[in-house]
Amino acid sequence: MAWWSRTKEKRVAPAETAKRSIPSGVFQKCDGCGQTVSSEQVKVTLWCCPLCGHHFVMPTAERIKLCLDDFREEDLNLAPRDPLSFVDSKKYADRLRSSQKQTQLKDAFRGGMGTIDGRIVSAGFFAFEFMGGSMGSVVGEKIARRFERAREEKCPAILFSASGGARMQEGILSLMQMAKTTAALARLKEAGLPYISVLLHPTTGGVAASFAMLGDVIVAEPKALIGFAGPRVIEQTIRQKLPPGFQRSEFLLEHGMVDLIVERRLLKQRLSDLVGILNARV
Repeated sequence: MAWWSRTKEKRVAPAETAKRSIPSGVFQKCDGCGQTVSSEQVKVTLWCCPLCGHHFVMPTAERIKLCLDDFREEDLNLAPRDPLSFVDSKKYADRLRSSQKQTQLKDAFRGGMGTIDGRIVSAGFFAFEFMGGSMGSVVGEKIARRFERAREEKCPAILFSASGGARMQEGILSLMQMAKTTAALARLKEAGLPYISVLLHPTTGGVAASFAMLGDVIVAEPKALIGFAGPRVIEQTIRQKLPPGFQRSEFLLEHGMVDLIVERRLLKQRLSDLVGILNARV
């Protein structure tokens, strides 16, 4: 037996050097200034960065509370199906169930009747948290019904768009919604009733290529990405470098594609002003 022996002692880190775990969601990084900010403070400032004013994607329920005095949601019984039995890395039916469980919504759009400063409007809101706000058959049907209901009630229609475009899992059925919603909008315009389109970040694909860009007045939030294909896809296709700020709200305003850029804190008041002006002309 060796004349010496060593006993392994378990080292315990001092309390002051022990690692602390921070729950997820307490902080988030701002895409505008690159700083880490408190999620609670972001909520207080209407989901905007308290340091630079960058507009984060706002939850749909909070958007409705911000922009309307009251909201009576309709078409709650409409839910998407899987007509093509579509499968990519995951079954479409499974994606729907997962999104419905996570968001407590049936699909990526909420529509109904509401008021802004006492004026009745037919309002619709894309829920970007549901599969990126993609437009399938049910979303298209709900949008068309918003225009039809505005025509029945002889009131303005307001749609808040935040979408990645047509839902690929429904193939041509989702692309048909571009024509369907545009036709419903044409009937609204024939009746001489106004439509205000509010473009949020991001508004792309088939949504941007149809009703979203056809408003009598087009309002956008600051620095929202708005366009059909993304900048990287366009650069790779045309093999040219795009100008700074391409497809952002400010670029579109400069080139006559949108009418107003409105900060979130002022959005309800600007919409109220527009509804009042447009209603007076009906």
